[in-house]
Amino acid sequence: MAYTIDQIAQALGAKAVGACDIEIDRAAEPADAGPRDLALANKPAYAEDLPKGAARAAMLWEGADWQALGLEAAIFVPRPRYAMAALTAMMDPGDGWGDGIHPSAIIDPTAELGADVQIGPLAVIGARARIGANSRIGPHVSIGADAVIGADCKIREGARITARVHVGARVIIHPGAVLGGDGFSFVTAELSAVEKVRETLGDQSETRAQSYSRIHSLGSVRIGDDVEIGANTVIDRGTIRDTVIGDRTKLDAVVMIGHNCIVGTDTLICGMAGLAGSVTVGNHVVLGGRSAVADNTFIGDRAIIGGGSGVISNVPAGRAMMGYPAVKMDVHVEMYKRMRRLGRLFADVAEIKKAVFKPKQSD
Repeated sequence: MAYTIDQIAQALGAKAVGACDIEIDRAAEPADAGPRDLALANKPAYAEDLPKGAARAAMLWEGADWQALGLEAAIFVPRPRYAMAALTAMMDPGDGWGDGIHPSAIIDPTAELGADVQIGPLAVIGARARIGANSRIGPHVSIGADAVIGADCKIREGARITARVHVGARVIIHPGAVLGGDGFSFVTAELSAVEKVRETLGDQSETRAQSYSRIHSLGSVRIGDDVEIGANTVIDRGTIRDTVIGDRTKLDAVVMIGHNCIVGTDTLICGMAGLAGSVTVGNHVVLGGRSAVADNTFIGDRAIIGGGSGVISNVPAGRAMMGYPAVKMDVHVEMYKRMRRLGRLFADVAEIKKAVFKPKQSD
């Protein structure tokens, strides 16, 4: 669908100048933009590529000289990256699944579908499942018995929502995500080697080998409103109580949320991060990519955990942490600087030793 420059500017709450009746089919990077594309030249470095393309219009930073850039029209936004949220939503061509319920979908007779629910090919909806109005269920999605999906959700290809999982409204779940697998909970008849190591921090070479017994997961998973869950992310159900993800929290791809975890509102968890069982994460927290949090750990509100960090103890509210084990970010940076100086320090010590401990001169 085509939009005029004026329509796009109004949708973004932005200012448009020039030939505002130019029609735009899509957004593009400056070097790739054609005459019917809106070039995203959001800062001067990007604008340098405009001559490589054929854009007539661009989204620019405030104060840019659009005419000197050879453009016929421009849209000025105070915070270009924030404007991208509305622009990309406007330009999104959709998933192409089609409307209605595909004839190959398998829907249990006891399932309840709200108004205008769309279900793609080969999807499976279990007994007594409830799906809210205007939700879109993609191809090959499975929704288990007694699961609840709120209104206006989008569950993409191949996602798995298991029995009794509760998903709020306006949730987006990306391909391959699994909500409600059993927790990784196993126990031995006597104290295991791992439990003893935790107590002693010593080797357990003489500990008797034992087999593991499975602890079943009787809880489920509860997802709040306006949550987004990335591709191939896994959220385990709780052992007794539910695993909980708060409103407006965003999980990247390949994130692992262990059993019994509670994640607060407006929190970001980046790709390949993992929470062990029974972790509590506060509100407005950011966990960087490939970070890991040990079981039964608490992370306070507004904390920031740097990428690749390992959290093995509680984190106070507002604390920025980095490293393994994670420490205050400024402390970690100073430790890293000092570690890089070690080679020079050893060389200096060696020179001092040579000067101090000179071989005895023979008479």
